[in-house]
Amino acid sequence: MTKDSPLMISADNIRKGFDALGYIASTDIATAIYLAYQLEKPILIEGPPGVGKTELAKTAAEYLSLPLVRLQCYEGLDEAKALYEWKYGKQLLYTQVLKEQLGDILKGAKGLAQSVERLHDFGDIFYSEDFLEPRPLLKALREKQGSVLLIDEIDKADYEFESMLLEILSDYQVSVPEIGTVKAQSKPLVFLTSNNTRDISDALKRRCLHLYIPFPSQALESRIIESRVPEAPLQLRDQLVQFIQQLRQLDLKKSPAVSETIDWAKALVLLHADSLNKTIIEQTLNVVLKFEEDIDTTRNELANLLRQLEKLP
Repeated sequence: MTKDSPLMISADNIRKGFDALGYIASTDIATAIYLAYQLEKPILIEGPPGVGKTELAKTAAEYLSLPLVRLQCYEGLDEAKALYEWKYGKQLLYTQVLKEQLGDILKGAKGLAQSVERLHDFGDIFYSEDFLEPRPLLKALREKQGSVLLIDEIDKADYEFESMLLEILSDYQVSVPEIGTVKAQSKPLVFLTSNNTRDISDALKRRCLHLYIPFPSQALESRIIESRVPEAPLQLRDQLVQFIQQLRQLDLKKSPAVSETIDWAKALVLLHADSLNKTIIEQTLNVVLKFEEDIDTTRNELANLLRQLEKLP
């Protein structure tokens, strides 16, 4: 990734570009991406689920016309799944072929030493580039024109995996014992996301810029719905955004995410609703809330919530 892309000359330019792609970015988000690009540092994005952390990396890849390389983290993720592994099937096949050709290879060899010397010519082939299967981290480093690397939900991975990332995130290189150090041909723009299910190590945080994405304000969420569901009538959009904002004030097991606000807006448009009322809300609460106890809590508060909607101009 080169640092001279005209798309990345300012945070304001990035914000406008992301807006055009349907991602309504705040000034803080646009500034963080600008700095990460110019300083060539990864961004660690934290915040509640569903506020657009993963979508941000996808939009960056689309904006820069770069391939998105995604690594989904989980407990037990190891080097073989994240970095590289050897093509064992191909190695076994090669071994079989070598065995069949062994007579021809050793033909004319005099004594054990000479035979071993001839076999050594083939020994390193098993752990060469021909048998290497790159996984997401290595793929990202090898993209000649650069890439956007998304390491999603890093808080689900083990601390040992975080330690493995340190070399990659600080020097954009990785050591493969059998073939040496692999350096990035073009440094990727790296996004790490976390839902704060556990603390991230200080060592990893030091290597990253930090960005926290909270639930959006009412004005920002209204712009998001306008961008993502433009067919939603203005009155419906204002009402559903305020309703969602009120829901997030309730003591719910899971507050509705931005992605669920968008889904609800799409569902209401499909049902030809042009405003909210008690019936349509009760019929579609399951689009927004994913736990039955949260739906029950909301039903108990519905009269109060509707009174707040009536105060809208």
